Amino acid sequence: MESKGSDEVEKLKTKFMSVWHNVKYSWALKSKTSFSRNSPVFLLGKCYHFKAEDDDCPEDSAEGSDEDFVMGNVEAFRKDFVSRVWLTYREDFPPLPGSSLISDCGWGCMLRAGQMMLAQALVLHFLGRDWTWPEALTLRPLDAETRTTTAAKRLVASLEASLQGAPKTSSIGPSLGPQAQTLGSAEEADAHLKETYHRNLVSWFGDVSLAPLGLHRLVRLGLTMGKQAGDWYGPAVVAHILKKAVKEATDPGLAGITAYVSQDCTVYSVDVVECHKVPSSKETSDETPESPSVAQTSQPSSAPTLPEDRAVIILIPVRLGGERTNPEYFDFAKSILSLEYCIGIIGGKPKQACYFVGFQDDSLIYMDPHYCQSFVNVSTSDFPLQSYHCPSPKKMPFSKMDPSCTIGFYSKSVQDYERIREELSKLLQPSSKDKYPAFTFVQGRSSDHDLSSDLNTEKREWPFIRDTRRTVTTAGDFVLL
Repeated sequence: MESKGSDEVEKLKTKFMSVWHNVKYSWALKSKTSFSRNSPVFLLGKCYHFKAEDDDCPEDSAEGSDEDFVMGNVEAFRKDFVSRVWLTYREDFPPLPGSSLISDCGWGCMLRAGQMMLAQALVLHFLGRDWTWPEALTLRPLDAETRTTTAAKRLVASLEASLQGAPKTSSIGPSLGPQAQTLGSAEEADAHLKETYHRNLVSWFGDVSLAPLGLHRLVRLGLTMGKQAGDWYGPAVVAHILKKAVKEATDPGLAGITAYVSQDCTVYSVDVVECHKVPSSKETSDETPESPSVAQTSQPSSAPTLPEDRAVIILIPVRLGGERTNPEYFDFAKSILSLEYCIGIIGGKPKQACYFVGFQDDSLIYMDPHYCQSFVNVSTSDFPLQSYHCPSPKKMPFSKMDPSCTIGFYSKSVQDYERIREELSKLLQPSSKDKYPAFTFVQGRSSDHDLSSDLNTEKREWPFIRDTRRTVTTAGDFVLL
């Protein structure tokens, strides 16, 4: 009886927290992000210009809102940005492993940022960099006041239900396959297939225990690393959790991709090449699946068979400075985000994570997970996709970026990796300014150079673990231009 009462208290605390976060960050949703008409905008390897070709008036230097632009290829930029998968705080989902928490408000932002980076890798893998969501331009801007009011109403309704002892209906149902459709032209069939991939991809990140890349799965893997639901997860720890989630996923759709995490800012080429090789049937049979996939019946029937090579998601935890990010790394970060095989950077400010996807001039463009939305049941065939796409890009100065972060790349094959290694090695070459590269590539295996085999994962990642004795006072919000 006592434990039941404490669970109710925890649930009410969670709901108060979600309302507080939506109030706390509502100003960011209402504010308009400014972009310069004179400078190109880079978004995960794509370059966009907001200046019209015939625009030679003296007002060129003026800045405008992302909603006021009617020139250049702004529409293409907006469609591209909105098509990225947005994963934020959620509430009212089933309790997380090892806890009674039904929301990740206030602590799960780095896990959500990691999910977004992982989702971008899967978009490259299944749909390609040129893919955009057909409904992207129809997505309406977030109404902060309405969303906050709705959250408050849900809190009041929950309080009333708790007092009255009303049972809460479960929103988790059986997995349903897509309805049969009569497809016309080849273009329509291709569009339908891509949308099926899109929907299936999003379902892998659902907030249910069966989702292979969902929050419940990541929290369960975090338990093996000494992390619990409600703890703060750093970018390096999240990289290792994502690696385990991808490698241990049992969904057939994820059989052709795996993940690799660098060690001590070093990428060992033989290890990556071996990751590209598909393991033998004996190796795969030794792995015991822990859970089935979500909505397996919605897997596209024309999904490719297992190739000889697997794609590899390369995750590189780095520290770009001491207490603050070293300005010498700004140009390096720009170069990284200008590459199409870059899947972004997870980092942010101390205790506030975000997902960096691009830049303009000296400002980073990012997607913010600090917005609490309602649980969505992804096991149905027609679950709404709108809340998984962000209508508004945000910016923050490079100088505000925390030095601890994880950079991600997508490598399709061994040949692709060799090209990536070659290109990145040129970017990483020390100059007169930069004495130390952000990370390095080394031939051979990590086991040939391992000097810390007796240390656990957290101790091996010592450069990226924040000193808990150091207190940091922040305003609690990102600074937007």
